[in-house]
Amino acid sequence: MTPVPPARDRLRIAIQKSGRLADPARALLASCGLSWRESRDRLFCYGETLPVDLLLVRDDDIPGLIADGVCDLGVVGRNVLAEQGADRAANDRPAAFREWRSLGFGSCRLALAVPEGWAWQGPAQLAGMRIATSYPALLSRWLAEQGVAAEVVLLSGSVEIAPRLGQADAVCDIVSSGATLAANQLKPVATMFESEAVLAGPVAELDAVRGELAALLLRRLDGVLRMRHSKLLLFQAPRAVLPSLLPLLPDAEAPTVMQVDGADELALQALCHGAVTWQRLEELKRAGARGLMVLPVEGMLA
Repeated sequence: MTPVPPARDRLRIAIQKSGRLADPARALLASCGLSWRESRDRLFCYGETLPVDLLLVRDDDIPGLIADGVCDLGVVGRNVLAEQGADRAANDRPAAFREWRSLGFGSCRLALAVPEGWAWQGPAQLAGMRIATSYPALLSRWLAEQGVAAEVVLLSGSVEIAPRLGQADAVCDIVSSGATLAANQLKPVATMFESEAVLAGPVAELDAVRGELAALLLRRLDGVLRMRHSKLLLFQAPRAVLPSLLPLLPDAEAPTVMQVDGADELALQALCHGAVTWQRLEELKRAGARGLMVLPVEGMLA
């Protein structure tokens, strides 16, 4: 019987202690107005601005900590979350965690790679071969979907070197730039899974106190993510050219329009969620806008 964790009135978020997601995760949470006091062992950060604490752990441990109720949320790679979810499903264990938000950093992909000398003809070519991976559940699921019977060789590290050591014929591993594969005379031939950092949480709802804290955090997080590439555009224009200007702002929210200097002169401000390039500013100017100003947006709460 699974023990019931003690009740907590503080929200606990697990993030990588070190690794490529560690610093971006902490920076993103800090941009939501959170700050912490770090413990001497650098494994726990006590929330100071809000009752939201950080647990600093290995990436692979985060889904299990959520499943066991040790932490409430976690910033983890989608690949890790999906692998452990697929493993639970393969072993008839109920789902215990899920993706709550994609976070827009840490992009990579789970890819099949073969020796550079291979003439790749498709998944059927893998029949009877050995494929080294740290993601056996995802690889096994992909092979089943392709109708291919191959041997999955589980390795916890240095997957790319397996063919050179004679341990495998091909590999299935996380790829970012592809430089590591190239250094080991391998080439990616199929993408199995697209990944990035995500905010993960339990399948079941949190209790009232932690649920309210999680909802507050999500509101702030959504605002930060939405504003990450947004700009506030300010300009003036004659009323007569307004119909020509608005089509040039397809990614903007409905602009605020104010009357200035008489009935024919308007001041507008528009929140744009796409790139405000020089070319775009020049198109607006040609359409009759003037005094164009682009300002960064630090935050937004809908």
